[in-house]
Amino acid sequence: MDLALKDIRRHLGKFIATIAGVAMLLAIVLVMNGIYQGNVADGVWLIDNTRADLWVVERARGGPFNESSRIPSDAWKSVAATPGVARASPLVIYGGQRDIGGRSQQLTFIGYDVFGGLGGPGRIVQGRSIEAPHYEMVADGKLGLALGDVVSFGTHAYTVVGLTQGAVDSGGSPLIYLSLPDSQEVQFQQDNRALVAARAANLNRLERAGYGAEQAARLLPLLSSTGDSVNAVLVRLAPGADGAAVARHVRDWLYFNVFTTDEERSLMLEGKLSKMSAVLGLFRTLLVIVAIVIIALIVYVLTIEKIRSIATLKLIGAPNWVIVRLILEQSLALTLASFALAYGLRALIAPNFPRTLAFVAQDTAITFAVMLVGGVVASLMAIWHALRTPPQLALGG
Repeated sequence: MDLALKDIRRHLGKFIATIAGVAMLLAIVLVMNGIYQGNVADGVWLIDNTRADLWVVERARGGPFNESSRIPSDAWKSVAATPGVARASPLVIYGGQRDIGGRSQQLTFIGYDVFGGLGGPGRIVQGRSIEAPHYEMVADGKLGLALGDVVSFGTHAYTVVGLTQGAVDSGGSPLIYLSLPDSQEVQFQQDNRALVAARAANLNRLERAGYGAEQAARLLPLLSSTGDSVNAVLVRLAPGADGAAVARHVRDWLYFNVFTTDEERSLMLEGKLSKMSAVLGLFRTLLVIVAIVIIALIVYVLTIEKIRSIATLKLIGAPNWVIVRLILEQSLALTLASFALAYGLRALIAPNFPRTLAFVAQDTAITFAVMLVGGVVASLMAIWHALRTPPQLALGG
């Protein structure tokens, strides 16, 4: 007779309710695994999909993702002339908060040379890449846009000619691709009233400095902000070129910082993503510990509830392994059923989750193994108490 199965049937409602409660907690653990891996995947997506060999940024800066970087727009020409460089392209990248699709959304603008330059959109699932120098854009599907939609940025309207899927920045915000001049204009363009106010303020400064009205009017353009800068230059090396030698030449002669793709990944993982990854890892560990503790308490309570039955078994001469098997089987049944239900709940949660969930089989297997071992360990306290139960307890002693 399987005593564990018989006891489960006797208290089926309580056992099912317990499984449901533990499964909800384990589902959170599994989702946290996906959030953790998704956070890493989002953080390096743009780096990996840009497919550049070298990233040239402002001197003494860790840009363009962890830190702002500004270099002259024509710096790419000097980089392109470096021995060993097959192609060099300017790149503009900056975050924004804009009203799109009737609601305010966080996004990141990417500006690139649309005529053969690096850094263009990947994963285009509908439409095409940008082919015109102005007023076309490629957007990620998370923004809720469709082909042919027109979106206004500043004083100009941009038509959606392509849609990507999964194109996000390190924070999971969707990307919008524009031509290089369009992206610079969107980044630096001011409202007409703001321009009038800034012009009046600069004119007042020049007049206070002693310049006449005619001189101030000529000097005014020098005080106006311009968008003649980019955030990085992407480099594709020539076949057989020494990347270290190219990087050294750019650092020494052009006075820029240079990072390989692997170095950019390390900067992101060890910088911008490190704290978030640490927090997510800590929460994963705490949730697993809490789940194991809950299983231990539940198994212990179930054992206490049938302590007289266990004493009766000992009184009639049942060996200790029968009692150990009873408790272990219930603990394992609770753990396995809870994990199976949690796995199903994870599948229901994933499609509508607002952040990228990247599930790795190894993470799921490790979580399952930890919970399985935890379920066995959790039953030890109940086993210890059951084996110390005197047979006389069955007679009311």
